[in-house]
Amino acid sequence: MLADGLRSEIERDLEEFKVPGISWSVIGNGEITDRGSAGVVEAGRADPVTAGTLFQACSISKPVAVVAMLRLVDQGLLGLDEDVNGRLTSWQIPPTDERQPVVTLRQLASHSAGLTVHGFPGYRQGAELPTPVQILNGVPPANTSEVRVDLVPGTQFRYSGGGTVVMQQLLEDVTGTPFRQLLRELVLDPLGMSDSDFAQPLPAELHGRAATAHDELGRPVDGRWHSYPELAAAGLWTTPTDLVTFALAVQSAYDGVEGALISQELARQQLTPHVPTVERIDGMDALGLGVFLADGGKRFGHGGGNRGFKCHLLAYRDTGHGAAVMTNGHNGSSVVERAFARIAASYGWE
Repeated sequence: MLADGLRSEIERDLEEFKVPGISWSVIGNGEITDRGSAGVVEAGRADPVTAGTLFQACSISKPVAVVAMLRLVDQGLLGLDEDVNGRLTSWQIPPTDERQPVVTLRQLASHSAGLTVHGFPGYRQGAELPTPVQILNGVPPANTSEVRVDLVPGTQFRYSGGGTVVMQQLLEDVTGTPFRQLLRELVLDPLGMSDSDFAQPLPAELHGRAATAHDELGRPVDGRWHSYPELAAAGLWTTPTDLVTFALAVQSAYDGVEGALISQELARQQLTPHVPTVERIDGMDALGLGVFLADGGKRFGHGGGNRGFKCHLLAYRDTGHGAAVMTNGHNGSSVVERAFARIAASYGWE
């Protein structure tokens, strides 16, 4: 457990950076060793953040979606190195300068497909939400440009949330199953991630459990949060405990534990560096499949930032250690960084 003094320091960080609330969960030696929270669900209200408070996972949605894709590869429904246009039926990656680029799932999962559209701003509550095809084509009501290839696929790293939406559409086309339902069947239910849902917009019955997003001054975002129909890229609502449960599943698969969610072969590919990041991102220097890596894959994880939410998941491949920290403030990255430093020091991690 984190010492009371460390909790007090985290609470001071919330005040300093105008972030109303935080929640965290820690794993060690392959099991959950600590979970905690501080602050409030919404500024100006007394409702405290609890272990069951839902936060937007932001881009940590991506590795969860990639594991679903890898399960379909294990089942023989998809191939990591086949041309995705050969399987897409509702949309196609368009030609570039009269040449048709070949893009693979391996490239989509490692952000090396040369695709555009880095991330997504989300949509205010009540706004019309675009379909994935509208997002990919960059047509109203989508608020981002079209997703297209403008770098040679497979040659370099460029982060592309747009590429993750391509993967989302491919999974739906191949299975004929809505992405939200598919992810529940392939990942969330098998792992017991009962507090997780790729639900955009969030169903009204879950509003009472959800943290409100806050801007840089600590003020609630209009409508409490934005919605993200780019489900695979940014659409997961979850808790830190469910995120570390996911990390434990990746560790177990890498170790070849019987009954793991994906095969050991694919888990080892997932945690193998595929593409260098050019510059370090959240302390990581390479991409595996759906996750950022450091030390040759000994550490893996992913950060995330939606409107008014900041979060991070980090785990150690070989020791079973790791943590997830989630906040409901625009300035939450600073709080998350300090929280990780304090958790690492408390547990004696590298």
